[in-house]
Order: sequence, then structure tokens, then C-alpha cells
Amino acid sequence: MNRHTAAFAAALFAAGSSSFALAADFVTEMPIPDVNYGLQVGNWDGPFVGVFGGYERGTVTSPTTFDLNGALLGVNAGTNFTLENGVVIGVVGDIAWSNATDPDFFAPPSAFDLNWFGSVRGKVGYDAGAFMPYVTGGLAIAGGKLTAITGDVVASNAHYGWTVGAGVEVKATDTIGIDLSYRYSDYAARTYGLTDWKFATHQVTAGVNWHF
Repeated sequence: MNRHTAAFAAALFAAGSSSFALAADFVTEMPIPDVNYGLQVGNWDGPFVGVFGGYERGTVTSPTTFDLNGALLGVNAGTNFTLENGVVIGVVGDIAWSNATDPDFFAPPSAFDLNWFGSVRGKVGYDAGAFMPYVTGGLAIAGGKLTAITGDVVASNAHYGWTVGAGVEVKATDTIGIDLSYRYSDYAARTYGLTDWKFATHQVTAGVNWHF
């Protein structure tokens, strides 16, 4: 290698080293974009589980029409996400026991009973700090049972339908929320004996949720 070639190679090496140093500085100083897909941490974020109880009233449509009423007790679980504008979106599922029946229409032991119900719902609320008003809606299922005057079970069916409602949850502590809600549910007809029966219910509940 002659003197001119060596000088040219040294110049190339120096230029390459300077370019690499400038590129490294650019990468180091280049801001990293904050990609959070419109989500932010709020007062209601994350999973939760809870218990609830309340009162249920409904109307059964069969060969005749009569009312149902009774108590309910259940459990629920779900999760919430807060958007940048303070809107809270979530999903929740529940399952509950019910003793709703009509004590006046049927002579004991004959009865139509709503024994249990459940739902899977979406939820949209607003993060107002210590409280969150919300609306909810989704798929519903409930178990009905018709008992004859002889005491024999005529049929037991699972009724599928839909449910909508609204409520408000208030933070008692950082991890405990008090949830008050109303829901209307409408269930499709199923066959009991020789006729089709359907029903709709109104529920008022109060519950406690534990947030994680």
C-alpha cells in the first residue's frame, strides 16, 4: 500500500466513524412516541369482583299473564379501561340466585319460579373521580321452572334474551366500590307442557366490588 492509498483509507475510516457517531447520537436523542392506543390510567381501571343483592319484579306471558316478584343474590366479575377523554369502557359477567315467583296466582305447591339468572354485558361509564355513572347492556339467560298442582315438575328451561340498564358506582376506599344499579331483561319463550311461556323482569340491586 503506497502513501496515497493509505491516506485515502484513513480518510474513509474517519468519515465512517463520524457518520456512525452522528447516527448514534440521533437515535439516542430521538424521542420515543407514547403509544397507548388512547388509554390512560384512571380511578376505575383494572379487574374487579363483587357481590350484589336486591329485588326483582317481572311479568310472565303464557296462556294467561301474571306477575313475579322476589329477592336475588349474586356475584359478578369484570374489568375496566379508561380512555383519554375520561370515558370508561368495560365488560362484566354475573350469575345470581333468585326466588321470584307468584304466590297468589298458583295454589301451592303449583308455581312458576325464576330460580337463577346471569348475563355477559358491555359497560360504558365516565370517570368522575370518586364515582362513575354508567350504562350497560348485553346477553342474558335465566332458569324457569313450572310445578304442577300435584307437586311434579312439568318442565325446567333456560331462557335466553337481552338486558339493558344503568347505575352508578361510588368509591368507598381506593379498592372498594359501592354499586347501585337498575336493569331490565327480556327473555324469549320456551315450552312448558303444551304452551309457550316468556317473561321480562326489572331488577334493582346494590353491591360491593373489590378492585385490583
